[in-house]
Amino acid sequence: MLSHDRVWAAIDALADRYSLSASGLAKRAGLDSTAFNKSKRRSADGRPRWPSTESLAKVMDATGASLDEFMSLIKGIRVAGDDRLPAQGASVPLLGFAQAGAGGFFDDAGFPAGQGWDVVDLPAPAAGGSYALQVQGDSMLPLYRDGDRLVVDPAAGIRRGDRVVVRTHGGEVMAKILERQTAKALELVSLNPDHPNRILQTNEVDWVARIVWASQ
Repeated sequence: MLSHDRVWAAIDALADRYSLSASGLAKRAGLDSTAFNKSKRRSADGRPRWPSTESLAKVMDATGASLDEFMSLIKGIRVAGDDRLPAQGASVPLLGFAQAGAGGFFDDAGFPAGQGWDVVDLPAPAAGGSYALQVQGDSMLPLYRDGDRLVVDPAAGIRRGDRVVVRTHGGEVMAKILERQTAKALELVSLNPDHPNRILQTNEVDWVARIVWASQ
């Protein structure tokens, strides 16, 4: 059911997914920093105020989130007074980063394929084709620790500043921040300052997919 509380809770969940506060999400979308404050969600007489479709469009454009992703957050949230059964989580395929470098686990577009995947349960539904990669080692500190699970959506739009997983033709799999993407190259910033940034030529890259959630 589409309700006032559920839509606002989904906005909060989307902000959290991108490691932002509600005001940070508003600013990233080019809105007034107070646009999503809790005090703005009801009028002085207590009537509910809904976010405008224009505001939602700007949020999705700023984060690269799809409408399906936003709707999945609305459907997966349980709010006070909700008499439905608790929302069920979802299961996605799980693979370690080291395994991900081997052949046979992905199709040409970077979607999970083949055999040998484990399964991990998530607290909320994930977009179709999503999967999880388990961090191994300390190369992604301080953002991600050994054992953290990164949920990746190969179908999600990618923008500058997004955290992404990249696989090269040589089988190297890495999590980086996308600094710049052109027709010829990808410029990637390392999550760990002790590891070098990378510039990969487009013809070196198998696929790039956005990290949409992490268990930490």
